[in-house]
Amino acid sequence: MHTPITALWAGLLGLFSLALAANVVRARVSEKVGFGDGANALMQQRIRVHANFVEYVPLALLLLLVLELNAASALVLNLLGGGLLVARGLHAFGLSTSTGTTPGRFVGTILTWLVILVASGLALHIYLA
Repeated sequence: MHTPITALWAGLLGLFSLALAANVVRARVSEKVGFGDGANALMQQRIRVHANFVEYVPLALLLLLVLELNAASALVLNLLGGGLLVARGLHAFGLSTSTGTTPGRFVGTILTWLVILVASGLALHIYLA
């Protein structure tokens, strides 16, 4: 079975993940930190931006795939995928600018959780139907 909608969002989010990873590598070079964070605040921040992305996106994409394989509507799938991309962008921007609470970080977190909550609920609905 083809899953073009999940493929779209997985591809875009994969590119986003690589961009965040590249930011870590750039910081490693500029800060001369070969491993770990070197107790360097910039390294810690860049690593956490990428790690937070990697902590949430795989589960959300798996849920998106489950929904697409079970014939969820294209509109719902694209709203969830687009919402996830926007959420992760807001969060990455917010956390990149400050390690404290920022509007982008806050909204990005809430929107990410909302995407996972809705997708989880729809997956459970499929199971129970």
